[in-house]
Amino acid sequence: MHLFFSTPVWISEIENHEIINKELSEFIYAKKNKDPIGKRKSNIKGWHSDHFNLQDNSLSNFLKSINSNIGKAISDMGWDTNSQIVKITNMWSIINKRDSFNERHHHGNSALSAAYYVNANEDSGDIVFYDPRQAFTFSHPENSQINNLNAQVKSITPKKGMLVLFPSYLEHSVNPSKSKEDRVVISFNISLINKNALS
Repeated sequence: MHLFFSTPVWISEIENHEIINKELSEFIYAKKNKDPIGKRKSNIKGWHSDHFNLQDNSLSNFLKSINSNIGKAISDMGWDTNSQIVKITNMWSIINKRDSFNERHHHGNSALSAAYYVNANEDSGDIVFYDPRQAFTFSHPENSQINNLNAQVKSITPKKGMLVLFPSYLEHSVNPSKSKEDRVVISFNISLINKNALS
C-alpha cells in the first residue's frame, strides 16, 4: 500500500514554554483590556484580537522559539527556500471561555497555518480537522472501525506549549470549551514569497 496525497499536521511542544507563555499571556490580556469587544471571525462567544505587530518586543522570544519547528515543516514539504522567503504574514490571538467555540473555516492566501496554546486543558475544546478530499465525502461506506484511512475528521486535544502546524487549505473548527479556565491560543499564517517579487 502507498499513501498518495497525504495531508501532514505537525504537533510539537515548545521548549521553555512556561516562561514564553507567561510573556504571551500578559501581552494578550493587555490587548484584550484595550479592545474588550475584539473582532468577529470564526469565533462564537470568544474574543478575537486584531492582528499583532510582529515587531513588538513581547513576541520576540516566542518567534525565536518556533523558528526550527516552522523550518522542519517547510523542509518536510520540500519547498524551495533559495528562491523564496518564508514569512509569517499575520498573527492574532483568541480567548475562549466556557461554551465558546470556533466555526469551521480555513485560512486562505497562505501556505501553512498554526495554532499555539498559551493556555489550554483537555476540557477547553479540541481543534478538529476535516478531510480535504471532496470526492471522498460523496461515497463513504460504513466502517467496522475508524482508522487513519477512513476517518473524515481528526481532532487534537490542546495543551499548554503545544504548537500545531498544518496546510492552510485544511478546514478546521474548535469544539465548545467546557473548562472554567480560559483557552488562549495564538494563530498565525505563513507564506513563501518569491524573492524576485520583492526586488
